[in-house]
Amino acid sequence: MSEGLYGELAVVGGTSNPNLTAQICDYLRVVRTPVTVKKFSNENIFVRLEQSIRAKDVFLIQPFGRPVNDTIMELLITIDCLRRDSAGRITAVVPYYAYGRTDKKDQPRVPITARLLADLISVAGADRFLTVDLHAGQIQGFFTIPTDELTAKHKFVQYIRDNNLHENAVIVAPDVGAVRRARNFAAELDIPLAIIEKRRSLEGDQPKMYNLIGYVEGLTSILIDDEIDTASTLCKAAEFLKEKGATSIYALTTHAVLSEPAPDRLAAAPIDHIVVSNTLDIEPDKCERLGDKLIVLSLAPLLGETIHRIHQGLSVGAMFSE
Repeated sequence: MSEGLYGELAVVGGTSNPNLTAQICDYLRVVRTPVTVKKFSNENIFVRLEQSIRAKDVFLIQPFGRPVNDTIMELLITIDCLRRDSAGRITAVVPYYAYGRTDKKDQPRVPITARLLADLISVAGADRFLTVDLHAGQIQGFFTIPTDELTAKHKFVQYIRDNNLHENAVIVAPDVGAVRRARNFAAELDIPLAIIEKRRSLEGDQPKMYNLIGYVEGLTSILIDDEIDTASTLCKAAEFLKEKGATSIYALTTHAVLSEPAPDRLAAAPIDHIVVSNTLDIEPDKCERLGDKLIVLSLAPLLGETIHRIHQGLSVGAMFSE
């Protein structure tokens, strides 16, 4: 890898998803910069670089997986560590951005934590931010540093085409909030769009399906959303679609958060396959419980190519038009 505008390329990986970091390093043909991360008995996190990154263009990879607050603090501490070792530039690569649902004041006397987290990353010393499929697009505007948001859409569209799922199929938004994302898929594949009207309690649980806008009878229904958390909405949507006559059901979701009891719910739901990306490291136990239903697509080539382009000062958007 040739030297870019901000020095030699260096990749540092946090503890959240070491497999993704390894795949990105393989794509870039670079050796991961060694770093020691440990937690003291008082639960304080300690980070030490095992070699200098002075004057290098550093990409720090750390999705906000479990335990979420620990991975956030680890990122912030590592950024500070990189800054104090005089990195030429620091790009925080956070494929999954936690607290993305807290992006606005939708109730009285509540915080906008997604904005707070953006401020923390900037203040810690990051010069750039790179992420994948934010829960809400406006979160990009919370950052005062250059921000790139990638999408797994192209990977999922290719999967749909490779498996001929777009023939006699309909794209389904499981709620109104997913309409824009689902509509983009439908337009790319040139197939119909259906929307489920869902209402949720004030506490955010117990979703109920009220109406179907569109037609799914006799068709393969492809549910599109940005993340699976407890899978309550997804499973209820699948049951609702079966009642409406869908022949088979696929769920395509970028971030596999899979909070309990999601694996058991999904295993029992009338869903043929759950297709996710590897932005988050899925625990082996959850993979085993989901069995052949779970299909994981790697975003390492997408992230690796984006890192290469940022390092070389090339257009990121051009990747999707070439």
